[in-house]
Amino acid sequence: MEHFDLVVIGSGPAGRRAAIQAAKLGRSVLVVENRLRLGGVSVHTGTIPSKTLRETVLNLSGWRERGFYGLSYRVKKDIEGKDLGARLRKTLDYEIEVLEHQFARNGVRTFGGIARFRDDHHICVTDHAGEEHVFGFDFAVIAVGTAPFRPPTIAFDDHTVMDSDSLVSELRVPRSLTVVGAGVIGIEYATIFSALDVPVTIIEPRDNFLDFIDREIIEEFTHDLRQRGVTIRLGSKVERVERDGQGWAIAIMTDGRQVRSDMLLYAAGRVGATADLGLDCCGVEPDERGRLKVDPDTFQTQIPHIYAAGDVIGFPALASTSMEQGRIAALHAFGAKMPPAPDFFPYGIYAVPEISTIGLTEAQVRVQNIPYECGVARFRETSRGHIMGLQSGMMKMIVSLETRKLLGVHIVGEGATELIHIGQAVLNLGATLDYFVENTFNYPTLAEAYKIAALDAWNRMPRVTPVAPVADKATATPDASAETPAPGKE
Repeated sequence: MEHFDLVVIGSGPAGRRAAIQAAKLGRSVLVVENRLRLGGVSVHTGTIPSKTLRETVLNLSGWRERGFYGLSYRVKKDIEGKDLGARLRKTLDYEIEVLEHQFARNGVRTFGGIARFRDDHHICVTDHAGEEHVFGFDFAVIAVGTAPFRPPTIAFDDHTVMDSDSLVSELRVPRSLTVVGAGVIGIEYATIFSALDVPVTIIEPRDNFLDFIDREIIEEFTHDLRQRGVTIRLGSKVERVERDGQGWAIAIMTDGRQVRSDMLLYAAGRVGATADLGLDCCGVEPDERGRLKVDPDTFQTQIPHIYAAGDVIGFPALASTSMEQGRIAALHAFGAKMPPAPDFFPYGIYAVPEISTIGLTEAQVRVQNIPYECGVARFRETSRGHIMGLQSGMMKMIVSLETRKLLGVHIVGEGATELIHIGQAVLNLGATLDYFVENTFNYPTLAEAYKIAALDAWNRMPRVTPVAPVADKATATPDASAETPAPGKE
């Protein structure tokens, strides 16, 4: 029986980063992956496939050029499933090759098979040939990710009625699409297929969606979807799904309404992929959805030498945060110095258009009773926006009135997930609105929206009249001529 300092179950973003960090600390590491190839959910059915599909659709459909050449503009007239899959396969092969090289370069051992805890210091791995292997460990990181939730009332056939895994496994362009669930995954796929001019209906049981995003951004996003003909049915719950004589899916809702479509994507929730790990043998207890509870600072489970990271621990379930969680878990396990976590990290939703946000929303600022002001910039107000033919897209900036510090940045539109990092740096460094007002941005760029939004906020903020210091404060009077002029004005 081989023994390792660290065993990592899962090779997605969290598992990959935990393994490499431990290896860089000079520890022996084993990564167990139940798929035939490395990469986990992120590479095979999650982050990489969905973002690759998005980019392929935007390129082949000519989406980014329609502002100039009209809604009928296409790079390729008839787009089929094989067109979508060709780029996807190349991207996945490259991602896996890079990951394999990273593990080899850092001396990380990998093993293919299904892992199960024998006790809290041993795992049994059944390889793809059916043979069992036992490995011992000092520490373990559970990074198995999640799987789509499949309720028994939905008759999945992985062709007409699909989840997000089967959607990327059998890519096709449907004549119409119903998406059940307006979470991140559902919204991303709904808007991707809408960009192909597929009629899309989104069904969501709640009265709102993407609750963690600033409401003004969601209102702008919703307006954009409705302009494109996307039907959004909020407050509607799907009771069951049937198929008609033509094989089309019929979503039957609790209020009696029905939605018929060529394809139905069920994207209402995910569950932790922990059912087959034998967690009862090691003392780790999952919740009703298979997710694991951890210490938010160290990512330790109820068993201190067993950690969990990534989507399996729940929100925010982002590839970016999963990587940091895995790294922190490895650092803590081996007593290495852990840098303090930043106060804020960005969220990215790769819909069409993109949404990205960092910091406090306007609702959160109000709850905290912080005096504030907002500044807004429309992408069409920038020269780069005109050059790109952008008709929509906006940036919202929230600033403290008392300290002038940046409180939050919220963006919807082209390049949002890239632009957000400027706001991230300013926010986490504790800088003020003046950074954007006083600094020069490349011209023409979409990043100019930061200066436009900052000036918009500045113009709404109350003016401050400073008082010159004098010896006798009792006789001091404000100097009205000292009022701060607006930027660029005398």
